[in-house]
Order: sequence, then C-alpha cells, then structure tokens
Amino acid sequence: MTQTKQAKNVVVIGTQWGDEGKGKIVDWLTDHAQGVVRFQGGHNAGHTLVVGQGAAQKVYKLNLVPSGIVRNGVSCYIGNGVVLDTTHLLHEISTLEQGGLDVTNRLKVSPGCPLILSHHVAVDVAREAKRSAEKKIGTTGKGIGPAYEDKVARRALRVYDLFYPDRFAEKLREVMDYHNFVLTNYLGATAVDFQQQYDASMQHADVLKPMVADISAALYEANARGEHLLFEGAQGTLLDVDHGTYPYVTSSNCIAGQASAGTGVGANMLHYVLGITKAYTTRVGGGPFPSELDIETEGAPGYQMSTKGQEIGTVTRRKRRCGWFDAAALRRSASINGLTGLCITKLDVLDGITSLDICTGYKLDGKIVDMLPVGADDVARCEPIYETVPGWTETTFGAKTWDALPKNAQHYLKRLEAVCGVPIAIVSTGPERDETIVLQHPFA
Repeated sequence: MTQTKQAKNVVVIGTQWGDEGKGKIVDWLTDHAQGVVRFQGGHNAGHTLVVGQGAAQKVYKLNLVPSGIVRNGVSCYIGNGVVLDTTHLLHEISTLEQGGLDVTNRLKVSPGCPLILSHHVAVDVAREAKRSAEKKIGTTGKGIGPAYEDKVARRALRVYDLFYPDRFAEKLREVMDYHNFVLTNYLGATAVDFQQQYDASMQHADVLKPMVADISAALYEANARGEHLLFEGAQGTLLDVDHGTYPYVTSSNCIAGQASAGTGVGANMLHYVLGITKAYTTRVGGGPFPSELDIETEGAPGYQMSTKGQEIGTVTRRKRRCGWFDAAALRRSASINGLTGLCITKLDVLDGITSLDICTGYKLDGKIVDMLPVGADDVARCEPIYETVPGWTETTFGAKTWDALPKNAQHYLKRLEAVCGVPIAIVSTGPERDETIVLQHPFA
C-alpha cells in the first residue's frame, strides 16, 4: 500500500504507580489522531474522562474501551496484549452506547486476546483471601493475574476459540478441571460451574464476532494511509511485572515496548513516547513507597493531595496513598520507556502548599542512589533524600498558557524537568480538555 502522508504515532505511558491521568491526555490527543489502541492489562484499569461544561458536561468511566471512543470518528482497537473479560466488555459497550456513543461500529478486538473466565476470578479472590495481611498484593480480584498465568502456561482460551463451540468446550473443560482442583483442594474455595461459563461465552461470541479483526494488519494499513495512532497504556511503569516493585505489581508489562508486542506492530512504528506523571506521587494497594506522606491528618500536605486530588481508585474505590514527587523513580521510568517528553498532571492540587519537597534520590544501605532500585525488597529499605523548593498560594487550576502560571509553579516544573532529565511537553491544569498547557505537541 502506498503511503499518502506521513503518519506519526504516539505511545502514552504512566510513569508512576498508575492513576496519573492518562485517560484525559489520550482523549485530548485524539484531536490529532485517527485511532487509539489499548495494548495491555484488563478491566483492572480505570480512565475517567470529563467532556463539556455545565449542564452539558458528561463524565465517562472506561476500563477496557480505549479513551478515543469519546471522540466522534476515531477508530478504537484492543490489541492481543489485553486480557479480555467479555462480560465486562459488553456491559461497558452497552453503557457507553446508552450514553449516546457509537461504540460497536468503531471498536475492533484482536482474536488473540486471552479470555478472563469465571475460574480466573475465583482463583484471584481466593488467593488474596488466603494471604496474610502483610503479604496481600492489593489485587483488584478481577482475574487479571490468573488469566495472564494461563497465557504464559499455554492453556489460555483466546477470543478466536469462541467461534468454534466444540473446541472451546473441550479446552474449557480441561482448564476448568485444573483450576477447580486448585480452588477446592488448595485454596479451600468453591468450584466454578462449567456449563454456566460455557453458555455465557457462547452468547457473548455472537455479539462480539462483528468486532473481531486482525489488529496488527489493521494498524499497519492505518499507518500506511498516514493516519496518526495513539497507543494507550494502562497502569504505570512502576507496576510493570518485570521492572516494577515486584511482587507488588500488575500482571502485565506496562512499558512503551509492550505497545509493539501487545498489538503486533514493529517498534519502528512508535515515534514518540509521552510519559504521564502527577505533580506529586500516588499509589494504590500494597508495596513500598519511599516518599509516602500522612494522608489522614487534616492540614498536612498529604491530606491535601488526597482530598483535593480526589485520590480514590476508579476501579478499586480505595484511597490512594500520596507522597512527594519522586524524581528518582521517574528516572527509572524514563530509562525503561525511552521517554520523549513528560506531561505533568494535577498541578493545581499543590496550590496553597507553601513549601514543596522533591525526592531526588535515596540512602540505601549507607550508599546514595539516584534511581529507584529493582524489586520491592530494596525499595522498602530506601530512605528518601529531599530537596525543598518554594510553593505558591495562587491558583493554577484551568491555566491554559505557561505565563498564566505563578512564577513558583513555573520554577517547580522547571526543577522537575531538570532532576528527571526529560523535557516537559504538556501541563494539565484540570480535568477538562481545554485545561491544558502545550509546550511541545507530541504530534507536531
């Protein structure tokens, strides 16, 4: 196919422990894109999008459907790197369509997506219940981890199996026998029912089939036509199963390189990597967090981050832990992802905090380290080293130009840029699309 114009493709990555505000940025960037691609994770991800103002304002909460769905005419793709709960996907589609969005005609799903089935959820919940309090991972209990385990163990059922009922039944019975043995004999839980899962899967197959397409081929064709594509990650780099604070991580790779593996496109199609990071740091669930602050004491900086930032998990509804910006962790993310630029979100949450700390490194076993260590055990022993900078009392909420920011807010952002070694391309100053400062557009 002859390329008619030059395509530019952008990968959007969370650089912290997730919840950085990726959904809003992806939605905003789709003004310049013709397609949005989800390439890993499952419905344990949560993106909240705010569109419009006043009485016309609409809030969309997405888990599986790519954020581009709220832009008319944008194609959306779910790649093979995503584990798929068809019950949840079809419910999400129905909810969005009841809200006036055209989803079915614009969404394409890879036949290679591993399926999340009832036994995966049962195992996930039973395992977490069996762990002692100090060893709980903080899983969402949605079957994500066990589904990825089946994929790696080469016993997963995939979307393409749905369309061959006899083959699906044979594979399902075999894998369910295995998981039911574990559930009843090791985890002390109740077995799941084969027939109930089989019947539900066959019903879903009929609805899903028109949306199933070769995502790799579709993306190559779109690229050849010169269409701009956005590759949308879920969770965050520090939750990556290989590079995060293992074992307090998610079950997939959350880094930029997974955009290639999780969709079936070559790395040469990934032109710009935009790292999304809050102006502070948050984390949901268990695991070490060097710059963590007290979020319960009224008037404390962590309390303001928690309350003003509305730091409640979109999926889990748990309070997010909050802390100072961690530049040493960001350096790890920058190196893993090959970040081209940063987008700083939730700057306005810091308004009114007159003194801000930036974690620039750690003391670990008597030595100073300037990058987050690999694995939870070493991270848990890190003592943060802070640099203090002035805060500001003026508001940054809704600012749309750099000059509209208070001088100390500008200085704070420039300092983050310097200690992280990555240029800031975008500053988000509110949840709505136009509450955005552009210093370097990723599609330029």
